[in-house]
Amino acid sequence: MASGILTEVFLKPGEYAVGDTSCRIRTVLGSCISIALWCPGLQVGAMSHCLLPSRGRVGVAEVRGLDLRGLDARYADEALHLMLHELERRNVRASACNAKIFGGGNMFPAQRGAGVPVGRRNGEAARRLLKAHGIEVVSESLFGDGHRQIAFDIATGDVWSRQLPPNDAITGLML
Repeated sequence: MASGILTEVFLKPGEYAVGDTSCRIRTVLGSCISIALWCPGLQVGAMSHCLLPSRGRVGVAEVRGLDLRGLDARYADEALHLMLHELERRNVRASACNAKIFGGGNMFPAQRGAGVPVGRRNGEAARRLLKAHGIEVVSESLFGDGHRQIAFDIATGDVWSRQLPPNDAITGLML
């Protein structure tokens, strides 16, 4: 951190951020997921807060050809594309990054519904997307019951995750 000033960014659902060593990114996740990308060589990173795997109208291959103005970071496939584009603008190639994935929690474990819970679909989609882009996943904290508080320190590449039961109120990031 050259200037000594740390910029704190809090991601709301559907947002992403890209930063350097002066940046720490935080969020709170339930069934949503965050993908954190970090380039150790340049100490540049990005993180998303995605609600769903995709819109259902595009897949990994199709996203690459879309106009950036049409992309929406609420969807994991589109958020990853937006983050990779911003990283490329900072001379960071996808192959130089590693990834960490968080979230996909079951917020209502007592409710038994048909099909795969949205949190599990989100986490599995993140794994597939990163594999399709050739990005190694070095760590993950996925699934289980409740929500997570996440903090990503881009200077070190460290991501802290704290999982709390679904009945605890979200009172802000306590990390």
